[in-house]
Amino acid sequence: MTAHTPLTTPFGFESTAAEVVSGIDLSGRRAVVTGGASGIGVETARALASAGAEVTLAVRDTAAGERTAEEIAADPGVKRPLVARLDLADQASVAAFTAAWDGPLHLLVNNAGMMASPEMHTPQGWEMQFATNHLGHFALATGLHRSLAAAGGARVVSVSSSAHLRSGVVFEDIHFQRRPYEAWSAYGQSKSANVLFAVEASKRWADDGITVNALMPGAIRTNLQRYVDDAELERMRTAMGSSGVQWKTPEQGAATSVLLAVSPLLEGIGGRYFEDCAEAEPHQEGSRRGVAAHALDPEAAERLWRVSLDTLGGNAPGTSAR
Repeated sequence: MTAHTPLTTPFGFESTAAEVVSGIDLSGRRAVVTGGASGIGVETARALASAGAEVTLAVRDTAAGERTAEEIAADPGVKRPLVARLDLADQASVAAFTAAWDGPLHLLVNNAGMMASPEMHTPQGWEMQFATNHLGHFALATGLHRSLAAAGGARVVSVSSSAHLRSGVVFEDIHFQRRPYEAWSAYGQSKSANVLFAVEASKRWADDGITVNALMPGAIRTNLQRYVDDAELERMRTAMGSSGVQWKTPEQGAATSVLLAVSPLLEGIGGRYFEDCAEAEPHQEGSRRGVAAHALDPEAAERLWRVSLDTLGGNAPGTSAR
């Protein structure tokens, strides 16, 4: 990547999604937020809807989605979000979602995910965290490519994690068929894939006016950690030299996602990784901040794109032309 000065903004660690979106008019814009019925997905959707966007909550549990939509619409003047079913681990579900989408799409926030789960595989043999966090979102974004291109200046937001520091994409054995399964390594690999996707998609889709950026939302207690108890979280933090981690509220955790989706400061900028509402510096050993070189490696990004297409059998919705 060409060296550049990391982008800064007036916002920071304590900023909320509402503060980031304040004064921005999203009337006439359409947005999709995956995992929009829990955690920072709710606050991301709320902020976008409050600014006038037509928001679709893409969720596995549509009943929870409907409850969230009602709650968001309770705010005066806020349009009720739409709700659509999407199971990222099920390629048929992704294909159904993309096939049903009609018209332009201005904002796609790839927010849903799973963290440090026990070893599970899809019926195709794909490791579940990689299948959900990366392959599902890859198929979704490529399946919606025409709609993103039609919007003119569309943005895609890829929610990653500082856990990407734990592992790059192990191309020789992505799905843990030969190496012992380790939950955090699997999670880290999938989160590196989220950043690599942003790098390659921004390059491939530049002529369509689509920009893609990745981010670390911060440490937030949400349903994402349903497989992780407090003792395990503490063990993981200690192992990464990150004891004394500061927790964010969901409203603060959604701020960087919303910044990448709507801020004029990000106009035309893609393929980067942000944390605390600013572009991250290169990772320094012993810290859990910054972005690892392996996550921004353009060769790895291009390879991951090809591997993802091959893994999906070349039949991911809408991928034939791209």
